[in-house]
Amino acid sequence: MGLRRPRQWFDAYLFDLDGTVYLGDEALPGAAATIQRLREAGRVVRFLSNNPTHSPQVYAAKLTRMGIPTPVEEVTTTIATTIWWLRRHHPHATVFAIAEEPLREALALAGFTLSDDPSQIDVVIASYDRGFTYAKLQIAFDALWFHKRAVLIQTNPDRFCPFPGGRGQPDAAAITAAIEACTQVRCTASMGKPSSALLEAGLAGVNVPLERCLMIGDRLATDIAMAMNVSMPAAVVFTGETHPGDITDQYAGIYQVDSIDQILPD
Repeated sequence: MGLRRPRQWFDAYLFDLDGTVYLGDEALPGAAATIQRLREAGRVVRFLSNNPTHSPQVYAAKLTRMGIPTPVEEVTTTIATTIWWLRRHHPHATVFAIAEEPLREALALAGFTLSDDPSQIDVVIASYDRGFTYAKLQIAFDALWFHKRAVLIQTNPDRFCPFPGGRGQPDAAAITAAIEACTQVRCTASMGKPSSALLEAGLAGVNVPLERCLMIGDRLATDIAMAMNVSMPAAVVFTGETHPGDITDQYAGIYQVDSIDQILPD
């Protein structure tokens, strides 16, 4: 079922990170050599992450430490995508971010006004937030339900963040669900995979048609679904969340590889 490894070169390669390029703090076998070969062949390389707690600078430094030298311009996270989206759709917005400090800092540095005054808030951002409180929920409720002036967006649609050993923590979707449940206001935009917003931001300035790009990731519901939603070729790698037995008929058109080095033609 499905295609095996690609038999052709693509012009651009977009990679998920955890579970695809590395696990934890270790690069996966073949990752460094594969990405080096793509760059030597003149291919565009980009890295996409749904994680809203780390900036592109953090990921670029991590990849570089792993032996994959990476300029920050090649990394797009949902922090970067959120700012990119706000600049396009709400460039002068006052925002309330239920989020970890890296996103809040990035928003401030990008020139957005952060406020916890519901009467002034234009955009409520639901994100991964280990400091989520009832008080924050009340502010979002007042901005969206009482004042009826704000819109609700989320950094990423993940239900939980997986941890080693099979554990995890509730992710941004849990915050979004709490806000939607009490306000009956629906989230209007998601910045992370499978939304194409992350893809658009990651490919900004790259003049390559989607049919000449390959998305490589370990998650069917995010990495692969994003590519399929825009008819972009995709390869699922079995080094992370997905196993061969998870592939159903709906994924018949995607590539399946056991490791990242198999995305290269023979």
